[in-house]
Amino acid sequence: MGLTREDLTEGRLEALIAELAPQGLMTFLSVEERRESLRTMLQHCCPTEDVWLFGYGSLMWNPAIEYVAQAQGRLHGYHRRFALWTPLGRGTPEQPGLTLALERGGSCQGIAFRIEAAKVPAELGLVWSREMLSGAYHPRWVRLQTAQGPIRAITFVINPTHERYAGRLPIDRVAETLACAEGRLGSCREYLENTVAHLAEIGIADRHMGELLALVRRLAPGWQPPVAATAGL
Repeated sequence: MGLTREDLTEGRLEALIAELAPQGLMTFLSVEERRESLRTMLQHCCPTEDVWLFGYGSLMWNPAIEYVAQAQGRLHGYHRRFALWTPLGRGTPEQPGLTLALERGGSCQGIAFRIEAAKVPAELGLVWSREMLSGAYHPRWVRLQTAQGPIRAITFVINPTHERYAGRLPIDRVAETLACAEGRLGSCREYLENTVAHLAEIGIADRHMGELLALVRRLAPGWQPPVAATAGL
């Protein structure tokens, strides 16, 4: 199952969550809680101004939103890490997967997308339906450094008090998980491959992600990518 813009606009992702929620695999924020979270974030910007959104994982290669420009950016004070367990999207209760989050320390390069002012509530509503389903992330306004100068953007950092926070796992444990875990939205291996490939495509080197990919490829050789990329949950 690939996560598409239509899955978000037509409520298919919500339907999947409704199907799986009674199993007690994850806790979820209500629709109103997510809307209030977005309203709170947008109180800190002017309604007539465009808004930038910073992606560091699947948002880079599958943003599923409408945007008018994009730029490479570096965020200081946070780094990209597989720090969030997922028993649904890219894992199962028996073999949970891991997805990326921003942890404090270091820096992170990624892609910022500029959303025009008139479309900000609707487009970020889709992002909130994707990234804020369980409250595992905290939305934050951050300052990015770009070739065009500093920009202010929204991004999502890990909630270290969340039940699915994985902490700083040993790299071997992370690689073993990424090599094996797979769920309704695809495999963790695919998620990692897509992330590293897109970073390389835009000229960004992430040593830790490269080391992880090398370990995963040794653990699970012969993998072939699917026809279409999918996003994380």
